[in-house]
Amino acid sequence: MYTGENSARPSRRDVLQCGIGAVIAGIMPSTGIASNKVQTRHIPSTGEALPIIGLGTYDVFDVGDSVGDRKSRREVLSELLDGGASLVDSSPMYRRAEEVSGDLAADLRATDQVFWATKVWADGADEGRDQMDQSLRYFRTDQIDLMQVHNLRDWQVHMTTLRDWKERGRVRYIGVTHYRVEAFEELEKVIRSTDLDFVQLNFSIAEPEAENRLLPLCADRGIATLINRPFQRGALFSKVKNSQLPEWAGEFSAATWGQFFLKFILGHPAVTCAIPATGNMEHMVDNLAAGVGSLPDNTQRKAMVNYFSTL
Repeated sequence: MYTGENSARPSRRDVLQCGIGAVIAGIMPSTGIASNKVQTRHIPSTGEALPIIGLGTYDVFDVGDSVGDRKSRREVLSELLDGGASLVDSSPMYRRAEEVSGDLAADLRATDQVFWATKVWADGADEGRDQMDQSLRYFRTDQIDLMQVHNLRDWQVHMTTLRDWKERGRVRYIGVTHYRVEAFEELEKVIRSTDLDFVQLNFSIAEPEAENRLLPLCADRGIATLINRPFQRGALFSKVKNSQLPEWAGEFSAATWGQFFLKFILGHPAVTCAIPATGNMEHMVDNLAAGVGSLPDNTQRKAMVNYFSTL
């Protein structure tokens, strides 16, 4: 899954210089997007509206207890919620990310505003239940919005537990995840054989394979989708670091490369929400802006792919 803080690659900050001014111009520093909120799409199984931009926590929310460690993450979470978005995606595999996310939401008095999406990542039903109980404690809630089986690990065993928890009201939605194209064949079998509310998978302008089968399949089966690795762990910014956005990106309100990449994803009608991970407020502002304004249609998305392939 993507982490927006990879120092081994050129900084996204460098790429943002080409267009961040246009984004910041429409943002109030303490309240997020001033006049527009992030668009929403409906979760097919219930019709509930969900903002199309969320927040991933892999690596970037695995921090210590000091004010210095947590300050930027608190700002990111505050910006997410002030900008009209709500979904925070985490996992026990992400070390302290669940705990930190829960602490910061409580500090902001925003626990009930967050759409909590996390995962079970364990072998066996007992260990899985223990993990999920711990997630409830970290988030300071009696009900998690979305519980997913992480990377299909022991998914058949955990799915039995998830159905029971959903019936009892301990979780609202259930799903499965993966982050590798090589797992798509197995993921497709699970989607076809199991009643799911959500599927989380990798999809980007440079990794478009989900568009061929899995996204249409999810649409056909009435399953919501979360998109991880939207920037391929920052690799997309490395490719475009010396390139300007095409002028026609303004036709669908893209002012930066980050918005360009996210709007490519969000332009697909089977995508419910993209979840880029970041611990940087400037990046969070930019990500939120991708969920505001128009989105590219199919013709424009093809032009985006063609342009990106020439860089």
